[in-house]
Amino acid sequence: MESNQKTFTSKTNFHLAGIVPVAGSRVDINVPFPDVMLPVGNDYTLLDAALVECAYAGCDTIWIICNDDTAPLLRHRIGDYIEDPSFYFYNTTRNTDYRKRIPIFWVPQHPRDRDRRDCLSWSAVYGSLSAFKICSKISKWVIPDKYYVSFPYGLFNARELLEIKRKVSSSKNFYLVSEGKTVQDNIYSSFTFGKEEFLQYRRNVRKGTGKWKGEYGNMEALPIEERWSARFFEPKNVFKDLDLESATLLETKTFYNITSWEEYLTYMRSDYALEIVKPPSDMFSYKEFNPVAVDN
Repeated sequence: MESNQKTFTSKTNFHLAGIVPVAGSRVDINVPFPDVMLPVGNDYTLLDAALVECAYAGCDTIWIICNDDTAPLLRHRIGDYIEDPSFYFYNTTRNTDYRKRIPIFWVPQHPRDRDRRDCLSWSAVYGSLSAFKICSKISKWVIPDKYYVSFPYGLFNARELLEIKRKVSSSKNFYLVSEGKTVQDNIYSSFTFGKEEFLQYRRNVRKGTGKWKGEYGNMEALPIEERWSARFFEPKNVFKDLDLESATLLETKTFYNITSWEEYLTYMRSDYALEIVKPPSDMFSYKEFNPVAVDN
């Protein structure tokens, strides 16, 4: 057995890693700041909602994939962790010792992927790879068993996840369904995947073109507009051929796919935009872990 493989997995040591892809976004929204900072409620942004969704899904860690040019601004708002809502809302004593913190990690895309295959779908795949590599260097017991992808551009009522939280953190894959559509139908709906699916998704990304075509010894450069086609891959190009029959499905009626200004206006006119509120500040606001050997 490989040294980086768990000898057994149970509910107590099951690691669900949340993946929030930001780098490689090519949505049709032009604003003078990162589009994931678009407000969806009072003091509540698309990125905030994606992180809160990961918390409601039962993620043990959250990995945000964004490049160095936007990470400082986003981290200044997000901080180092978010409180687990299950511990926060059901702790009647309000004793902070009984709360669970979900750490947030920031992962930049590899420089060799910039302007080559840095689409939002690749960010999700690369984020899972980074989480696996980093955790495996610590211990095989903290290696993620599943990866929960929460796109900032797919918005729904995350509280719906509380009823099936245990099913999401399991060996079965999970897919969010809206009007019969999943991520393979080119909407930014949430889902989970494991090792086998990762290999398939990475293989799909690698099908994109490079700079050259032809066989070795008889190669010629592709036209500029045809090079590195994976930059423009949409979810349907990467997350396809899903096994929905054996998976856990969650039908939602509050899903909004926000990839253009018109879709954003549609959401803002909806009833859900009037209902959505940011979690309490002591559950989710800018916080940092104490430095080593320092008690603040």
